[in-house]
Amino acid sequence: MKMLRRRSSVSLDDRLNGLAEAAELADGRLEAGVVAEARSVVSRAGVRRSLSVDHTVVALAGATGSGKSSLFNLLSGTSLATVGVTRPTTSAAQAALWEGAGSGPLLDWLEIPRRHEVTAADPTRGSGPEAVESGRAAVASGPEAEGGRAVLASGPGGWADGDAAGLILLDLPDHDSIELAHRLEVDRLVELVDLLVWVLDPQKYADAAVHERYLRPLARHRGVMVVVLNQIDRLTPAGAERCLKDLRRLLDEDGLAGVPLAGVSTRTGTGLPELRSLLASRVADRRSWATRLAADVGTAADALVTASSGVDTPAGGPGRSGTGEPDAASGAVATVAPEMSTDGLAKLLTVALSEAAGVPTVVEAVARAHRHRSVAATGWPLTRWIRRLRPDPLRRLRLGTTEVHGPTGPVGRTSIPVTTAVQRSRMDTAIREAAGAASAGLPAPWAAAVRRAARSHGDELEDGLDRAVATTSLGVARRPVWWRVAGLAQWVVFAVMLAGVLWLLGLVGLDYLRLPRPYLPTAGELPWPTLLLAGGILLGLVIALLSRGAAWLGGRRRARRAARMLRASVDEVARELVLAPVKEELSRYRRFTEAVTVARDATP
Repeated sequence: MKMLRRRSSVSLDDRLNGLAEAAELADGRLEAGVVAEARSVVSRAGVRRSLSVDHTVVALAGATGSGKSSLFNLLSGTSLATVGVTRPTTSAAQAALWEGAGSGPLLDWLEIPRRHEVTAADPTRGSGPEAVESGRAAVASGPEAEGGRAVLASGPGGWADGDAAGLILLDLPDHDSIELAHRLEVDRLVELVDLLVWVLDPQKYADAAVHERYLRPLARHRGVMVVVLNQIDRLTPAGAERCLKDLRRLLDEDGLAGVPLAGVSTRTGTGLPELRSLLASRVADRRSWATRLAADVGTAADALVTASSGVDTPAGGPGRSGTGEPDAASGAVATVAPEMSTDGLAKLLTVALSEAAGVPTVVEAVARAHRHRSVAATGWPLTRWIRRLRPDPLRRLRLGTTEVHGPTGPVGRTSIPVTTAVQRSRMDTAIREAAGAASAGLPAPWAAAVRRAARSHGDELEDGLDRAVATTSLGVARRPVWWRVAGLAQWVVFAVMLAGVLWLLGLVGLDYLRLPRPYLPTAGELPWPTLLLAGGILLGLVIALLSRGAAWLGGRRRARRAARMLRASVDEVARELVLAPVKEELSRYRRFTEAVTVARDATP
């Protein structure tokens, strides 16, 4: 199998369309949860693009005690987030908006809970720890607040005018909260936000919970991720450098090479200007939402490929290697389906289906029917009526009669013997072998789908074969010309024989009446009446024997022709009821691989 060649750049619209098509084609073939997630990504992307693309939703995520709420207050210049050391401290997401006109539908989609009391720092107080403390007592003089959403001007949080325009900053609940609802809220918002800022601390930056549950599975999202090591003021400069190097190593192992890593201190303000500058550049770019959606599409496409291959998910996430790139195993799954040789598979099926359909019985009946009708048409006139008393082999099978063939086709089943258990077993084996040959080289889920497709019309197969045999023109309706010639010759010979018989009877009558005999011509020493009688009988037998020989040869010829016609009809049934569904399934897989390859394109 050959790998599909990727295009160098695919638009987000094309990738979303590819993912939607791949999910539709995979429905009923791959794991339902994976297909549902792919459809959810398409739906979520459609909603996100319909909302404000001028806003960038940045979420601060981290564990209890990492200092993300303090960082949120410093960046926003508010006291909206409660800072503490108890678990959990942050129980619901908080939002701070900079010049947030038009962001309402976006925040409604994010389902940020509304609160009745919001504190915010005075924009004139600047930023830093002092601003946080002063903000707690400056609710009245703070910016306009809408429920739990603090709407800020450009100044609060130490941002230069216009730098934070369009920024929506979220403080998420603790991902390690003892409350299940808090963890579920984190999982929900992590799927929706445009840019993720993971806030870690020196004590738990290597915690497996955050690496295995979030960072590693989000390797595709490294373009919309920032990692912050907070509380570096608790370390010596050398210790802080060692921690940052070790954290960088862990991130590289998670497939997050190149993800920005910043060391900050919410107590001293170290690293905050650099973090603001990084966030400001992402907000100004106005492309984080598209990058996020592209990463979601890639992850969902990787999951489809992994589910299609049936292999275990690598550590880097669905269809991912540790480097965050599609690994060889999962990438090899997205291949073109093998071209199916329908002629070869049809031949494989036709033999078994022909036997199950009673084709050998019909072929033999065609030969016997030809001989039967030939004898009835060319036999000795005195005895041919006896032949007509015998049943016609084809009529016994209800073939070639008006009982089966009406003006619009067959009107009843034939009388061919029912399929035996042995014939049915051979037919099932042939179907299974054909499906196996057609699905050779396909991933297990798609090979199983091909096998199901081959049997999808199993209930119709026997009736379809019977109809095919009943409607096939066997070529027995046309009477050969020589039948009429031989039949006419038999009547002539019979007339000659009858003339001889009458002549002899006349002579016997004259002898009985003692009348003088007329002149009796002879042929040599044999009288003509005797010659006519004996000659008529002998010629009649010779014509009958010759006709039987010709009928045997003609029966074989018609049987061969009928066999070809019947095999062609059975072949058509095999293609329609077995191979056509198989071919459609292979085409479906081929379209799936093409669509999922487009969806996995690395260019957002």
